[in-house]
Amino acid sequence: MRKLLKWFLISIATLIILLYVTDYNYILKGIRVVYLTGHTTAFIDDYKYFDNRSIENKTVQNWPKANTYNSIKPTERLDSVNNALGTTAFLIIKNGKIIYENYAPDYTKDSKTNSFSMAKSITTSLLFKAIQDGYIKSLEQPITDFFPDFKGEFAKSTTVGDLASMASGLNWEEHYYSPFSMTARAYYDDEIGELVNSLEVNQASGQSFKYLSGNTLLLGMIISKATNKSLSEYLSQSFWRPLGMRQTAYWQLDNVESGIEKAYCCIASNARDFAKIGQLFLQNGSWNGKQIIDTSYVKLATKARFKESPQYGYGFWLSNYKSKQLFSMRGILGQYVIGIPEDNLLIVRLGHHRSKEKINHFPKDFYIYIDETYQMLNQI
Repeated sequence: MRKLLKWFLISIATLIILLYVTDYNYILKGIRVVYLTGHTTAFIDDYKYFDNRSIENKTVQNWPKANTYNSIKPTERLDSVNNALGTTAFLIIKNGKIIYENYAPDYTKDSKTNSFSMAKSITTSLLFKAIQDGYIKSLEQPITDFFPDFKGEFAKSTTVGDLASMASGLNWEEHYYSPFSMTARAYYDDEIGELVNSLEVNQASGQSFKYLSGNTLLLGMIISKATNKSLSEYLSQSFWRPLGMRQTAYWQLDNVESGIEKAYCCIASNARDFAKIGQLFLQNGSWNGKQIIDTSYVKLATKARFKESPQYGYGFWLSNYKSKQLFSMRGILGQYVIGIPEDNLLIVRLGHHRSKEKINHFPKDFYIYIDETYQMLNQI
């Protein structure tokens, strides 16, 4: 028994040494954050296990409630899907007023959860703001203006707009469940800068859509460098305060010392505040009579750049569903802010899981939430 224990401990020690030697030591953090907390992958409450930077709010502007607030009932199908997939927050907002909201046990309107890739839409919105504020010249400005030594044959011809529209030609491998992938390293490693410095643009940019988290990670670093502000500070200044967010939010960092935000993911906030980003785009960039984002950028973000990839614009997912055009912020495990301009309608869903089945580039549950929302609105 002692020999067995001895060899077990030696094996563990050897494995740890190998992980450090091969630059995969971030996997140890992944094990600690995920498996030792009883999970099998990243989870919506995991921001508590990472370094974060505050996104400060100021004067709160409360969401108005409709006269029929919470008078409608969820459909049986919605209840069933919410229970099966672990929905933690579900909101219906029409004409700028909350019609319905519901939270799972242990979650409230003040509960912060991980945005995951919904942050990509927010980072792209910060790009638009940085152009408006004069920090970045245009969507056509090359990434090498900010990082002159960025590697790759096509680096000099790659623009910030290519990053925002997922058309960069970056040699990033998008894989969520392999511990050895770039995506896993970016999530758990404490040296994001080293990862970005190892990247190359080895294919022509601006030619086609390819969803890569590395695009938004690099874009965030460019915005921070151009503005001479942290992304969190610039987000607070640009949106969190002007939109009267309910709470201070948190953006995950690689570590406190380098302080690089994971721009492609990981803003911890609540459903009502996430909804305000969607509402801003529903209102063509205007908020309380002030133009926060120019209407031209709203139109650009919510229109496909490539005809053969109608599902994505600049930072936002797009769909034509039952003859209705919609845009959305999307994050893994089923984080959704869905805007339907035709009906001035916003749907917010946060939760633990999403459907494994996909329909036209979207998880099946995404469309279920839309269908059941319209069924509920018929009750009014």
